[in-house]
Amino acid sequence: MSEPEFWNEVEKAQQTMQKNKVIEDKLAQFSLLESELEDALVLYELADEEASLEKELQSALNSLEEKIDELKIATLLSGPYDMNNAIVSIHAGSGGLDAQDWTKMLLRMYDRFSQNMGFKVIELDMIADPEAGIKSVTLKIEGPNAYGYLKSEKGVHRIVRISPFDTSGKRHTSFASVDVIPELDDSIEIDINPADLKIDTYRASGAGGQHINKTESAIRITHLLTGIVVQCQNQRSQHSNKETAMKMLMAKLIELKELEHKDKIEDLQGEYSQISWGSQIRSYVFQPYTMVKDHRTNVEIGNVQSVMDGNIMPFINAYLKENQVKPN
Repeated sequence: MSEPEFWNEVEKAQQTMQKNKVIEDKLAQFSLLESELEDALVLYELADEEASLEKELQSALNSLEEKIDELKIATLLSGPYDMNNAIVSIHAGSGGLDAQDWTKMLLRMYDRFSQNMGFKVIELDMIADPEAGIKSVTLKIEGPNAYGYLKSEKGVHRIVRISPFDTSGKRHTSFASVDVIPELDDSIEIDINPADLKIDTYRASGAGGQHINKTESAIRITHLLTGIVVQCQNQRSQHSNKETAMKMLMAKLIELKELEHKDKIEDLQGEYSQISWGSQIRSYVFQPYTMVKDHRTNVEIGNVQSVMDGNIMPFINAYLKENQVKPN
């Protein structure tokens, strides 16, 4: 067995272990819910005799209902790639330094969300501004159903606040786009004509050692037919970065192929523009009041700081309820 074949087998084994862990975690959650239900029944019997326990019972029932709801949503994540890791890209939109700072805030929000979920975050590419904020960043988020949950975040995110970059203290509105695609495994192959690709190498930026300034290990791939651009610079090896970038490109091409109902990749034409700046999916208002509202589901949370600390599951659950894939 050659070295590439060996590592392919290792990766497949890891994917199998991840899928098994998803099933094991769901069974463990179910057992825990059974135990909590039994505790709630005991509490109900006690509350029937002791009125002071009614509030505790109500709190236990609310918690149980929320956990059952989350387990139901997780169980119904049956899309073809829902179990996969997620590739999340955030790009600053209109708003100058405010938009770049907003991109940095969203990066922190998804990092906190991932920590809460027990997901691992790997930075694949980042373009920071020397003055303030981030122009764009691409992350790989590893964990059970990472794509299934985070696919709901795809779209334009709008912030309204007093700008820290405006000495007059005026309110500003800024935008950032979030793109989410699944990480594909080696079992998925699509035919891409090499003539349709423009591959550029450049020097990586950011932390990583002296090789950053000496070797052109970073890769940028442009699909000429659609205008899709992907890039990766997190590895020292140009080959590894190219392999990751190609997986990102394939995922975007598959997504676009399905949206346009085309039979072949070669049939795709035009710009890759699934995220429209014309309509945002969610607004984050810091002034004159605090409110985060998802415009697709009308879910609202008044504690904006809680959302920025990664509490986005209420938005995700509401989206999945409305767009859940029914089991076959």
